Amino acid sequence: MAKTAQVLLVMDMQKGFSDAYHFNELVEKINQRIEEYQEVGAPVIFIQHTEKGLLPGSKEWQLADELLATPEDMTVQKTHLNAFYKTELNDLLTDNDLNQLEICGLQTEYCVNATITMAHGLGYDLYMQPEMTTTYDNEFMTASETITFFEDIWGSNFLTFI
Repeated sequence: MAKTAQVLLVMDMQKGFSDAYHFNELVEKINQRIEEYQEVGAPVIFIQHTEKGLLPGSKEWQLADELLATPEDMTVQKTHLNAFYKTELNDLLTDNDLNQLEICGLQTEYCVNATITMAHGLGYDLYMQPEMTTTYDNEFMTASETITFFEDIWGSNFLTFI
């Protein structure tokens, strides 16, 4: 089994983003990690983004059906790119003595990047498996190029790849 951190943070894997690059493949890879965390009794926290078009309770806002979420998993709602901003995430982690986080999900250059840089600034030890985020093509880079670009930055400065 691959190494695990103390907690797996699954970012914004919601139905409204199901058209992102390799979304279904990422769900499968995240499910493998979820199972590994469950095997060792480590928690999984699902982060859900809320904004116009992703309103609580709407179909788009819900987690992808295929994700192996259980009632025991924790969920944090956010309205900002940074999952720590005006949410209970930091308190939840601190109260449970969780300082090693593995991060995966979407969107690479927005929510995942903002959360990684904030978590690093707060002193968390961060881990990630390669190619465990997704995004969309933009006018400058393909989704694949964006993922590679940010993984190079993260691996050199913010987290350890496992």
